[in-house]
Amino acid sequence: MAVFGSFSAVAAVPWLWRRIAHGAVGLRRLCPGKGYAVGLAQVRTAQSLPTFGFLLDIDGVLVRGHRVIPAALDAFRRLLNAQGQLRVPVVFVTNAGNILQDSKAQELSALLGFKVEPDQVILSHSPMKLFSQYHGKRMLVSGQGPLVENARELGFKNVVTVDELRTAFPVLDMVDLQRRPKTTPLPRNDFPAIEGVLLLGEPVRWETSLQLIMDVLLSDGNPGTGLAMAPYPHLPVLASNMDLLWMAEAKMPSDNPMSDVYGANLFHRYLQMAQHDRAKELGAGDLWKQRPSAAQSCTSILVCTGVYSPKALGSTEPAQDGEEPPFHGHRDFSFSPELMEASHIVNDVDEAVRLVFHQEGWAL
Repeated sequence: MAVFGSFSAVAAVPWLWRRIAHGAVGLRRLCPGKGYAVGLAQVRTAQSLPTFGFLLDIDGVLVRGHRVIPAALDAFRRLLNAQGQLRVPVVFVTNAGNILQDSKAQELSALLGFKVEPDQVILSHSPMKLFSQYHGKRMLVSGQGPLVENARELGFKNVVTVDELRTAFPVLDMVDLQRRPKTTPLPRNDFPAIEGVLLLGEPVRWETSLQLIMDVLLSDGNPGTGLAMAPYPHLPVLASNMDLLWMAEAKMPSDNPMSDVYGANLFHRYLQMAQHDRAKELGAGDLWKQRPSAAQSCTSILVCTGVYSPKALGSTEPAQDGEEPPFHGHRDFSFSPELMEASHIVNDVDEAVRLVFHQEGWAL
């Protein structure tokens, strides 16, 4: 299952948690990389092992800006045991990308009052670690914060920042009159070609980033030259996040279930399809002879402390009169209005945790 600005709860097979508990050797400890405690009593009683976990959005669910939402502290009093360790697996997911994974874990630890491990944090660009076919290419990286460090942690070995490109080709940055060069520099032909664009987050100077990225795409990676026709297909653009709405201290929320609820429901659909395909390949009788998937389902739970407000115009339900709401998702995804509907809508994250614990038969 899951909670997203919503919040999600993920159901997993008991096999996974039994395997984790096997290495506990009678000692209550934090399992490395798992983010929750396992003890001797849990090892002896398979039913006491958690078969579910939480994917928690951060902005609007746990914090608003730099302030912790009180319900989040109540929720973690339920999620932590007497030793201050998590009773069930918890992973923090965020659309943010302008921070290092370690730094985000430290920030959450300070806000929530317990140790959050870096591998419990998934940033918007974390999945780019899987894009190994691009890790050796020369990539133009856009965003803010520790751009180069983030790109290298993701596996990209050869990156160029927008500022470095602007320094090499100053005449391309022509929007800000104060930054235009006073003299025309000599053209450069020693700048290695760029092979792709990496968008790790929103930039500070949108006009500069947009202009230089367009120049790179239209010149097929050689911004110092001109082409008679725009290349097609153009260079690959890896964009980590298309969501520009989040809830901080400002009092002006909008309705944006597209990135969180839609994503949780899409993940659930993927899990169901994967199980169906695996069952067909193996046959129903042979399914559990193979090692099962770690996650079986994902239930979306929408909270009202973030972007979503039941009193605001619009909702997570499809529009009336046959009109579909605008689709802000990726062009590779076909729009499914039913995926915008959360499985549950609750007031806050504490109510969400209580709901999941009740459904899973866990003591509050």
